[in-house]
Amino acid sequence: MSDHPKLGFPMPHWTPPPPPDGRVLEGHHVRLERMDPDTHAGDLHRAFSGHDALWTYLPYGPFPSAAGYHRWAKDTATGTDPLFYVLRDRATGHCGGVASYLRITPAAGSIEVGHICLSPEIARGRVATEGLFLMMDHAFALGYRRYEWKCDALNLPSRRAAQRLGFSYEGTFRQMSVVKGRNRDTAWFSVIDTEWAALREAYAAWLAPSNFDGRGRQRERLSDLTRLVRAGSDPAL
Repeated sequence: MSDHPKLGFPMPHWTPPPPPDGRVLEGHHVRLERMDPDTHAGDLHRAFSGHDALWTYLPYGPFPSAAGYHRWAKDTATGTDPLFYVLRDRATGHCGGVASYLRITPAAGSIEVGHICLSPEIARGRVATEGLFLMMDHAFALGYRRYEWKCDALNLPSRRAAQRLGFSYEGTFRQMSVVKGRNRDTAWFSVIDTEWAALREAYAAWLAPSNFDGRGRQRERLSDLTRLVRAGSDPAL
């Protein structure tokens, strides 16, 4: 029996990446802008209004008034961790959702995407998908090696979204937190840097104009393109 302990693979050239700086991320369908409550809150409230179910699994909301959402954004969404982005639909010019980087840990090369709230006008379409792709692509380009997605274990739409986007299920942390006076078990997902090249190709194939017909309907599903890359499937789905 060997007396040498087992160790992780060496990383002699590892350099912690810089934190994201909130630069604009531009795609074909979406423009990601750092949250500015005075610029974005009114249009976001318009997009979210009447869709209170969007806030079911978030620790805040719904917001009955634009002023209330504006106050929340000023208090919560203007820092650097979480660093909030607004998804602006380039075709309409309207803001349709938000997502943020959070738990940014350069020393470990780990970063999470969260606080995702997508209005029905962009959810699951090219605007939302390209926006989440651009955030992931930017994180790996900066040098992060682990990109995380976490959600309430009961939030099946979020779990489906994580799998569709190519995240691998890693397990569920039981009784991890209390949100709005209720227990929350948290499901964990990730993409790591060695998977990103293949996933990036899957996104490119899905976003290609040839993948959509004249009515904008997809010909090939993103979940089918990412299936072969994912290291683990979610047993709840």
